Amino acid sequence: MRISTPLQYAGDPKQAVDQVAELEKAGLDTVWVAEAYGFDSPTLMGYIAARTERVHIGAAILPLYSRTPTLIAQTAAGLDYLSDGRAVLGLGASGPQVIEGWHGVPYDRPLTRTREIVEICRKIWAREERLTHEGKVFTLPLPPEQGTGLGKPLKIINHPVRSEVPIYLASLGEKNVALTAEIADGWLPIFFIPEKAGEVWGDSLAAGRAKRDPALGELEISAGGLLAIGEGPETKKVLDLVRPQIALYVGGMGAKGKNFYNTLARRYGYEEAADRIQDLYLDGKKDEAAAAVPDEMVELTNLVGPESYVRERVEAFRAAGVTQLNVTPVGQDPVALIEKVKSWVS
Repeated sequence: MRISTPLQYAGDPKQAVDQVAELEKAGLDTVWVAEAYGFDSPTLMGYIAARTERVHIGAAILPLYSRTPTLIAQTAAGLDYLSDGRAVLGLGASGPQVIEGWHGVPYDRPLTRTREIVEICRKIWAREERLTHEGKVFTLPLPPEQGTGLGKPLKIINHPVRSEVPIYLASLGEKNVALTAEIADGWLPIFFIPEKAGEVWGDSLAAGRAKRDPALGELEISAGGLLAIGEGPETKKVLDLVRPQIALYVGGMGAKGKNFYNTLARRYGYEEAADRIQDLYLDGKKDEAAAAVPDEMVELTNLVGPESYVRERVEAFRAAGVTQLNVTPVGQDPVALIEKVKSWVS
């Protein structure tokens, strides 16, 4: 099991990258850089590449709707070159709230779009032939009746460092997770509860793996949460840090009947709480919504408590198939926390 961490992008990204450079020395394997509707991910990833030497640098995630497939492939290839082969391409559909509200693009056919973008990226990196693609979402070159008729098949000018940049997909729904297990190198789930993962996603993962090309190898899974080790109530208070985030996603990321994270909470068995969180959040009662997040959900999606307990949580994630423990160290010495957990899993 490897260790990764998400870049804390809501604050000062330069300070966050300073910490990544220190965590790299402690054994950090991967840093994940989100985009959402903040600073773009590739710019920060390039800065990390210049400041580090070994850590892998992953997008988590680039939305499928905000860039053309070829630009996604070009960006990943460029980052891979600048980092000497350390780029990881994390892709995801995001949600209608961001895609239609922020990008002004229709949120349509996410599964088909995902499959075609992955196919196009891999064709570009392989550089075996000029790029052509005939799909339900993308046709390359653009058909004459849709443009000037002057488009022609091209190859990427540069020779990529690697012909295969690892692709991780962020997915939650049954069909999307099955697609991930079929075509992706790795999976980026959110609010992952190891004890309930098999019940919620087991059938989807099995269906996807049954169609998986053996050449892809085993599906990697990157999941985790807050990391804090200590005794007593002060350490437990760390868990309160994640309540507003869960409330935001379960309550505010979408609308009634169209919130993927709310649906996930329901599938975990928190139907009543999911309703209450959403009602409170949409009414503007964000603090009450955070307080309504079930203690069990907070506890099981993170790794916070005495050392013996945190070690048990690490093993629970490992038993659920997690190959990359994705943690946010909280405390006065994040480097020591990463060093300690790294020693457990190496």
